[in-house]
Amino acid sequence: MKSVIIAPVGDNVDALFIGLKELNVEKVVLIATKRLERKAERMMKDLQKFKIPAELVRIENYSWEEVFRVVAEIKGREGKDILINVATGDTTSRCATTCAAFVNGIKAFDIVDDEVMMLPVLKFSYYRLIPERKMGILKYLYKNQDCCASLDDLGKRLKMSPPLISYHINGTLKSEGLEKMGLIETMEGKRRTRLELTTLGKMLIKGYVEPVKEN
Repeated sequence: MKSVIIAPVGDNVDALFIGLKELNVEKVVLIATKRLERKAERMMKDLQKFKIPAELVRIENYSWEEVFRVVAEIKGREGKDILINVATGDTTSRCATTCAAFVNGIKAFDIVDDEVMMLPVLKFSYYRLIPERKMGILKYLYKNQDCCASLDDLGKRLKMSPPLISYHINGTLKSEGLEKMGLIETMEGKRRTRLELTTLGKMLIKGYVEPVKEN
């Protein structure tokens, strides 16, 4: 089966073409910031020599949120076997694309000694199954970003008892809560304390990170 290769544009352009020699590639999607746009365009011209279709996706920066968003969009659009070549980027983009691959269950590879080295496919525990009520809490906090000064306040708004809202946020010895999952954090202010989503929580709700449901 032919694969769609996602590659961040960065320091190691040659790693893209090393990967092409060993893989059956249908298309290459380059991710580049404005600063690296010219380098990306040169890479696309070189890909034409191999008669491999190429697409350039421009982003503002290589922040995790930007990279997660783009990877999720490409995955949803292509709907095919996708591989991420993390070797082509700089330190920041390599890290972001590797994490985007891991949490979404996308295969990724590096280039070591001019050979393709496949990375393990990881799916972290908090993506295995997020119950409907926990997901409801996340969605509520996403839509109402300055809503709640305490767990009791959030519980009243969601019509949940204090023990139940505490269970979902703080968890128990047997069940992780949303805070321990890294999806919600408590922010201490001068006059008040508020609950809000972490960056990862926001990306999950936006659909940048795909929850994994158990069979």
